[in-house]
Amino acid sequence: MSKPFASLSLDLDNKWSYMKTHGDAGWDSYPTYLDLVVPRFLSVLHERQLRMTVFVVGQDAAREENFEALASISAAGHEIGNHSFNHEPWLHLYSEQELISELAKTEEQLERVTGQCPVGFRGPGFSFSDLLLRILMRRGYQYDASTFPTYLGPLARMYYFMSTRLTAEQRAERKQLFGKFSEGFRPLKPFDWTSAEGRLTEIPVTTMPVFKIPIHASYILYLAQFSRTAAKTYWRAALTLCRAAGVGPSLLLHPLDFMGCDDDRDLAFFPAMGRPAKPKIEIVAWMIDTLSRYYNVVPMKEHATAIREQLSLMSASNETQLAASTR
Repeated sequence: MSKPFASLSLDLDNKWSYMKTHGDAGWDSYPTYLDLVVPRFLSVLHERQLRMTVFVVGQDAAREENFEALASISAAGHEIGNHSFNHEPWLHLYSEQELISELAKTEEQLERVTGQCPVGFRGPGFSFSDLLLRILMRRGYQYDASTFPTYLGPLARMYYFMSTRLTAEQRAERKQLFGKFSEGFRPLKPFDWTSAEGRLTEIPVTTMPVFKIPIHASYILYLAQFSRTAAKTYWRAALTLCRAAGVGPSLLLHPLDFMGCDDDRDLAFFPAMGRPAKPKIEIVAWMIDTLSRYYNVVPMKEHATAIREQLSLMSASNETQLAASTR
């Protein structure tokens, strides 16, 4: 029996984008660590002969110092996704023209640097809106990956605000960062958004079934600061529940999952950045290996294609049953 599909993605947030969201001065000089982190995650994936989706910020693709690192991702066979141009996690406040500009500028830069025009989108800080979804449909995107079905968004936002020195205006902009409590009621399994503009497959960032608590790598690494055994048990439990619930996980990675305090001390506010890089990378690699044991791990574009085929088959089957019942 073939394995069910799961997808692997990485939000390539750069140093400046973390500093900007955190409210730190100096972000507008666009400090970068891409030359350091890109070879690390490419090496982990190459050793396992796996491909993933890397969501890239347009501003990074527009800056010459990042060209080589970004081109190497595409050259290694990985999918490039759109992660907005300015990496501002308040897209729900954007006008239609501002959203179109964010997408179009990023598409242009990504195609120029990587040779790929993106068909998938993830909002920074999981931000999105109905208007954004409709624009994605119009622009021919195949999938969105911005929903984060967890009840813990407000707690994550509280922790984040406590670790920052934001002004009242900046806090107001970020008041929906990581989502509302109601996000926990969103589906874990992929589904379709539909409107007059078309159809768009939504692949949520997977959280633990039943409990809806986060399971992406940054959270596992945070637990591992206190106990590697507890962290691994948590991840194994998540996979067990995903298999029982029929959920093909969409595992989210971040660049700082491959970096540590020995690389950069300016980002100590991020979970697990008090630890060296090597043990963090070992845990992430173990997570990927464990995921691969039960699932066929692919980039999100391939996962979305498989989901659409499955949804179409289910729809056709339901129509057949309905027709049979009315005879």
